[in-house]
Amino acid sequence: MFTGIIESLGEIKSAEKEGSNLKLTIKSDISNELKIDQSISHNGVCLTVTELHPDAHTVVAVNETLQKSSIGNLKEDDFVNLERCMVMNGRLDGHIVQGHVDGKGKCLNIKDEDGSWIFEFSYDSTEHVLVEKGSICINGVSLTCFDVSDEKFSVAIIPYTFEHTNFKKMKKNDEVNLEFDIIGKYVHKLINKTN
Repeated sequence: MFTGIIESLGEIKSAEKEGSNLKLTIKSDISNELKIDQSISHNGVCLTVTELHPDAHTVVAVNETLQKSSIGNLKEDDFVNLERCMVMNGRLDGHIVQGHVDGKGKCLNIKDEDGSWIFEFSYDSTEHVLVEKGSICINGVSLTCFDVSDEKFSVAIIPYTFEHTNFKKMKKNDEVNLEFDIIGKYVHKLINKTN
């Protein structure tokens, strides 16, 4: 379980195919604090630490993860948003994030607002529900969405988030990982079950 508040920006040192899996080694300032078998959010995807190296760690993304997320697009020198699992005795600064990506979205537009940035994304509304001013997790970042329609939504990125996440590297048409609000997903399923 995560909060969507990014702790560190990691740099991909290697991305190697192993059968249908992708083995990623990431250098970060939190890698030395990790343990083997620990769950870490990488761009919103919960992956297990399999190896530790000086200032780096390794995780493996299986084919199911590669099909449902944009993790397979990562290559050497790319940056990835990192968050360790939350401690259940403190404040929840973002929203409840599972690290289980629901699907991919696409960056449609980026607008510089002279102090913030507006990012517009597409999403599949036949499978997922968004509400105005609701929560969305994009590449592991907990955000509030607005200008929600059946095909797209927008988020505002403040300077701190821009500088400390991979939003600063994002370009139009980039794919992103989307995790929709868990409460909304349960409500959506219950409503559709009763109809």
